[in-house]
Amino acid sequence: MLIIIVLSSNTGTAQKIEIGASLGGLNYKGDISPMVNPRFFRPGGSLFFRYNLSRSVTFRTEIMRGSIAANDAFSKDPFQKARNLSFRTKLSEVNLITEYNFLDYEDRRFALNWTPYVFAGIGYSRFSPDPKTSDYATQGWVLPYGVGVKYQINRPWNIGLEFGTRKTFTDHLDNLGGMPVTTVKLDQGDLTTKDTYYYLGFSVSYTFYRIVCPE
Repeated sequence: MLIIIVLSSNTGTAQKIEIGASLGGLNYKGDISPMVNPRFFRPGGSLFFRYNLSRSVTFRTEIMRGSIAANDAFSKDPFQKARNLSFRTKLSEVNLITEYNFLDYEDRRFALNWTPYVFAGIGYSRFSPDPKTSDYATQGWVLPYGVGVKYQINRPWNIGLEFGTRKTFTDHLDNLGGMPVTTVKLDQGDLTTKDTYYYLGFSVSYTFYRIVCPE
């Protein structure tokens, strides 16, 4: 679960700047877990800065840390059960993201105060698999994208729900992939696919408003 506590300031009727923190759940898809398995959710967290350019467009930069894990023992595939591998990988990521609000989300009383949104951007990730059985790069670019919804329940409090995907360009998040380092089939990964990780989160935010004094 992602819990975001946000501080923000606004100019005019639209909020402009937010800073916050988050707690969330991360998951993974790769050689050891070919499909997303709710059993493998692991905790993560982040710090972020958000700039609301307009009612429709928001820019966000974020630093995230967490972990992913999976285990062949929970698979129904006889090959995976025979392989019997598992891993736990610590992740850290920094990203730049653009959010697009489908509705005119206005931060003022009696205005439309909820909107679904989509987001996409670019990030850079570092990871440390446990175990790590060969020499390979443990950092690289990722492409974050996803969907969410945010709702202003009672000014200045807001809640939100977001699901995001990280497309990676590595096959080593699970310490299984890349060029084979052994002739044992059970110890080899799928060279044709790259690993992916995800997060699902619920957010709570707080907005600070600029008070304009009369002349």
